[in-house]
Amino acid sequence: MPTVPFGLQLPNFTLNVPDDSLFDEFVAFAVTAEESGFDSVWVMDHLYQLPALGGPSQPMLEAYTLLSALGARTNRVKLGTLVTGVTYRNPALLAKIVTTLDIVTSGRAMLGIGAAWYDVEHEGLGFEFPAVGERMDRLEEAVKICRAMFREDRPSFEGKHYQINEAWNVPRPVQAGGPQIMIGGGGERRTLKLVAQHADMCNITGNVDQIRHKVDVLHRHCKDVGRDPEEVLVTRLSTLALTSSPSETAQTNEFLRDVAGDAVGAFNVGEENEIASQLDELQGAGVQYFIFNMPTSGVDAVRRAGELLSKHLSKGRQSAHSNSTVRSGKTSTSATRAGFERDDEHT
Repeated sequence: MPTVPFGLQLPNFTLNVPDDSLFDEFVAFAVTAEESGFDSVWVMDHLYQLPALGGPSQPMLEAYTLLSALGARTNRVKLGTLVTGVTYRNPALLAKIVTTLDIVTSGRAMLGIGAAWYDVEHEGLGFEFPAVGERMDRLEEAVKICRAMFREDRPSFEGKHYQINEAWNVPRPVQAGGPQIMIGGGGERRTLKLVAQHADMCNITGNVDQIRHKVDVLHRHCKDVGRDPEEVLVTRLSTLALTSSPSETAQTNEFLRDVAGDAVGAFNVGEENEIASQLDELQGAGVQYFIFNMPTSGVDAVRRAGELLSKHLSKGRQSAHSNSTVRSGKTSTSATRAGFERDDEHT
């Protein structure tokens, strides 16, 4: 079984400390992740907290300001959003922001991007929230602009929604070719096709059978556009709950079934040997890079998870950045991806 890297998504800012201590408390999770073997740290690109974590009344920090600050407090882990909502920023500005993050971190930035879905924060903060078809069109144009500004001298682009004209992006990204681009979502008609056409990485969710199916769809899209599927890294997001006994595992699964219903299969719950077995199955289904969140856990649990994952996955592993396989309508707010995000699954 091939070995793979793993990352940590940090979605929760309700840390029960005063606001002026919130950042330092949050940094402890990122530093612990780095120390215990995680390859990357990710934050959500939301301005309101998600319903599963308490909704808009709970704390939420702006993603890219936070990532730059994390970059100054960490040394090794890659940093990115899982994922940037295309509706929140002009894509040329986004390219400049991510380039700046790459400079600040000496080449550790990653660009995760998707079509956005959280209608409540769009309405509350005055962002346009067009129909999903238009958001997908915007996503494709944004990825093209970001890629061009990472790699080309003064590129121009004329799209239906976005334009650039001999755009300067100086200084250039530290990483040759610019930060890797990851498109989030498992929609089979458009999202995975966009991955095949334009992305270095995809991010999907689901159980073993669902992952295997999504990977098959992605590979068919790659074949259709004449691209080697090995050029696209398959990442999976899930919530990880490490338990200490069979009874705790049963209680956790029961709670998650109440919260997530049929989506409970997209979580990883169990004692260490059970988690290891689940990861083996997911690797067999096509996962090449795991990303976990542990939204209600403390730093000790993150360290325990990092040590387990390092032991099981990291022997001889390479970072995604050095891995030769990487070369180059209204939405319900109750639906969530792996408990804390979602995508337009049929797009």
